[in-house]
Amino acid sequence: MTGDEIAAAAAALLRAEDRREQIGLLSLAHPGMTMDDAYAVQAALMRAKLAAGRKVIGWKIGLTSKAMQDALKIDTPDSGVLFDDMNFETGGVVPEGRFIQPRVEAEIAFVMKAPLDGRVTRAQVIAATDYVAPSLEILDTRILRADPATGRARVIADTISDNAANAGIVLGEARHNPRLVDLRWAGAIVTRDGEVEETGLGAGVLNDPVMGIVWLAERMGQYGQRIEPGQVILSGSFIRPVECPAGSHVEADFGAFGHVEISFA
Repeated sequence: MTGDEIAAAAAALLRAEDRREQIGLLSLAHPGMTMDDAYAVQAALMRAKLAAGRKVIGWKIGLTSKAMQDALKIDTPDSGVLFDDMNFETGGVVPEGRFIQPRVEAEIAFVMKAPLDGRVTRAQVIAATDYVAPSLEILDTRILRADPATGRARVIADTISDNAANAGIVLGEARHNPRLVDLRWAGAIVTRDGEVEETGLGAGVLNDPVMGIVWLAERMGQYGQRIEPGQVILSGSFIRPVECPAGSHVEADFGAFGHVEISFA
C-alpha cells in the first residue's frame, strides 16, 4: 500500500469508530495487502489518537490459540494498542452505544516494571513483570466481519489494521507474583447473565502466556517499538469471544487467581 492509501485507511477506521459504524474489508479494497501494510495502518491510527490526546497504556496480543489461528489460516499472533480511554473498572458498566458489536475474552494481564526491547527470553519477561492479574478484553470491530456481496471473511490484515479488534480492558483486583504462579494452569469460567459460556486455561495461549510477551517484544522490535515500564500487556485469550449485546453481564471466575466482571448498558 502507498502512504496515501495507508493514511486513508486509518482515517476511515477513525471515522468508523467515532460514528459507531463499520467499513468494508480493507483486504478487498487493497488486494495483496500484507501484514506490514496492516501494521502501518495501525501505526497511523495510533499517531492520530496520540495527536488527539490519547495515551498508550499497554498492548494486547491476539490470535494466540490454535483454534483461532486455524480459523484465520495463519500461524502467528497479532497485536494492538491499549489506550487510556479503553480502561474500565471491574464491576463497572459500559455505556450504551459505546461499541458496535462488543465481545469479551478472558485473559491473563501482565503489568510491567521494566522495559522489554526486541528478542527476549522467558526469564527476562518474568523479571520485567511487576505482577499478573485476571482480566477481560473487550473486542469490537470497525471492519465488517464478512463482505456482504461475496461472503468473504476478514483476514489477519483487516484485524491488525483495526487495532487487532481492540476496544477495552477490565483488570481484576487480584495481583500475583508471576514467579509463584503456574500461569499454564491459571484459567477461568466465563459466564454471561449467569450462564456458563466458555472455560479455558492459560496453556491455550501458546502453551504458556509468558511466551506471548516474548513474541510481542520481538514483534515490536521489528517496528521500532518496545514494551515500557508501567504498561499493561494482555497476553492473549484462552477462550472464544463471548458476544455481549446490550444488557449483558459478563463474569470471569479465575478461582484462586481472582475475579473480574463487566456489564453492558
